[in-house]
Amino acid sequence: MKQVPGRLRIIGGEWRSRRIPFADFAGVRPTPDRVRETVFNWLQGTIAGARCLDLFAGSGAFGFEARSRGAAEVVLVDQDLRVIQMLQRNIDQLQAAHMEPVWTDAIDYLLRGKQQVFDIVFLDPPYRDDLNLWFQRLVNSGIVVATAPVYLEAACHYKLQLPQGWCLSHSKTTGQVGYHLAIRETAGR
Repeated sequence: MKQVPGRLRIIGGEWRSRRIPFADFAGVRPTPDRVRETVFNWLQGTIAGARCLDLFAGSGAFGFEARSRGAAEVVLVDQDLRVIQMLQRNIDQLQAAHMEPVWTDAIDYLLRGKQQVFDIVFLDPPYRDDLNLWFQRLVNSGIVVATAPVYLEAACHYKLQLPQGWCLSHSKTTGQVGYHLAIRETAGR
């Protein structure tokens, strides 16, 4: 049976209203438009020129949205080769410079990623995964700059436990999605 890709819409920026396919056959669930709109309103003053990491890229919605809105560079990490191939096709279709799809496991990326640092991180693992553990791994990796906001998404009933020194600057739920923006406590003062 042939697997058919889904489609998502880029909300704002250079590629506003463009629709791109995503790998819905790989268990990918793009974050809803309304949630992404809110998140990028939260990030409005920090996205231009930022170096962004979408650690569980899936559809690439956050990465493409960030690049469309002026992020300088976006790294899209996913462990499924089919997802990476779809992301690369979308990058080629949009002629999106400074977007790099990386085919690897998130743990491996965090362990070898110390040579890179990011200004914004989108952390949206599969809902069955422990988001708190992933956030701690991200913090321990040393690839997040001191002022970096970290986007967190989980099922709405998920109980967040932030690493020491981190706090939420924004937090909302929409339907079954809980979404948050975490910053270092010193960055918010």
